[in-house]
Amino acid sequence: MRKIITSVLSAALFLATVPAMAQAPAPARKSVRKNTQAQRYVRILEKNRGFATASWGVLALDAKGDTLAEYRSRTKLVPASNMKLITAGTALHSLGADFKYQTTIACSGSVSEGVLDGDVYIIGGGDPTTASKDSIAIPADGLFWKWKTFLRSSGIATVKGRVIGDGRYFDGARENSTWTYDDIGTAYGTGGSGLSFYGNAQDFAVSAGTSAGAPVNISVVYPSTPWMKYSHHAVTGPAGTGNSLYLFTTDLAPTGGIRGTFALDRKPKTEEFSNKFPEMTCASYFVRNLEGSGIKVEGGYADIDPDGDVRGGDFLKKGRALPPDSLRVLGRSQSPELWKIALETLHRSDNFYAETLFRTMGLKASGTAVYDSCKVAVADVLDALGKFPADGIRIEDGSGLSRRNYLSPEYMTAFLGAMKRSPAYASFLKTLPSPGSNGTLKRVLPSEQPALKSRIKMKSGSMDGILCYSGYILPSDGKAEDAIVFSIMTNNCTLPVPQVRAAITRIIALLAAGN
Repeated sequence: MRKIITSVLSAALFLATVPAMAQAPAPARKSVRKNTQAQRYVRILEKNRGFATASWGVLALDAKGDTLAEYRSRTKLVPASNMKLITAGTALHSLGADFKYQTTIACSGSVSEGVLDGDVYIIGGGDPTTASKDSIAIPADGLFWKWKTFLRSSGIATVKGRVIGDGRYFDGARENSTWTYDDIGTAYGTGGSGLSFYGNAQDFAVSAGTSAGAPVNISVVYPSTPWMKYSHHAVTGPAGTGNSLYLFTTDLAPTGGIRGTFALDRKPKTEEFSNKFPEMTCASYFVRNLEGSGIKVEGGYADIDPDGDVRGGDFLKKGRALPPDSLRVLGRSQSPELWKIALETLHRSDNFYAETLFRTMGLKASGTAVYDSCKVAVADVLDALGKFPADGIRIEDGSGLSRRNYLSPEYMTAFLGAMKRSPAYASFLKTLPSPGSNGTLKRVLPSEQPALKSRIKMKSGSMDGILCYSGYILPSDGKAEDAIVFSIMTNNCTLPVPQVRAAITRIIALLAAGN
């Protein structure tokens, strides 16, 4: 406690040295029924120039619903990755913590004397962990071994046709239309797909050229995508100018290029960009694995284009794809349980996993995974969870990458409170990281005691000018039903991010010390 109070006094002295600026009249605030240290610190922040000119809101409620800290809590703000709390919570509530995705290996044609006179289909069922480097995923070689056993059990030693990556499980565009152009080529903006591979990402080795203005050295590391035609125009920037490399690509054509600058003084690194053809990639790597094991595939690899036609590695149409229900099922593999996927989603703030959960809810509710249907599906789950503040939310995607998402701290705390009454609450709480744990909270509240940090279960959200934290604070006796719910959201704040983070997390530490 002494450490916390000392930190508050130090912060107060620092903030008091910054001239205050006049604010526009605030909307009517909630009555704070307890004059907590957290609320006193919020009042200090109100007088800080950086916070006075920003858009921000705070709300923390105890288990009885009493207000512990509040400031403009009805203000609708861009939540960034705090949106993942809504996505993970509603997915666990509606799909169940033990839900698993399925990938089906099937074939057309007939088998005679070890030869399949037809095609093998890898029918994706939305599993985002396929061949992922995530620790919860089955390694690619292990997954391919399982798929191979399905072929061998059916007596297949040669495939006269093709191995076809089938991602038709999710229909519609894989990226949200409100994402920015430069985000779409990044690994964090890759979008969900019915059949994924390696998180739909691709690793590139990049290093600076020999002098400023020289081309950046760029090469594909993994996975290999020989059908792609890359034309890079990135240049080496002067020392100290940083890294502004972006891949510009689309699933409309097998082309792409990296633009931007990479500073002369930066060390070589691996950049993660988006792979827009994960279905083709999965099929090609499975073919390699089969042929390395003595199972010949005469037709090579292929995928299915948006028109429903099979296309080969040359991107020429090879005829219509068969309906999945007309194929002979050879076997199925399953993903890890949903709660494990949600845990990785929230700890690493994984956009790809979050968008997969979002689109899965749309598909299960309405039979389509287009974004408009997904938004309706999530809204319906929220309605089923309980009554929430009117006009307190706008949903565009599942990850928070869209700047058209809007949440108020009041809405977020209402949602977190509703999740406490959900049968999925224990699973949801288990998926949330604490300060100091691996992921985006690893360096949060470094000076606080582990016992205090372990009682905080929350999600961060950050983009340029945005920093948010929302979640639960468990009481020292560990009763989950008595947890504080809180949401602290800042937008358009021009203070350095470490200062904003220190201020926000100090509120959280004070709330935890009082619980």
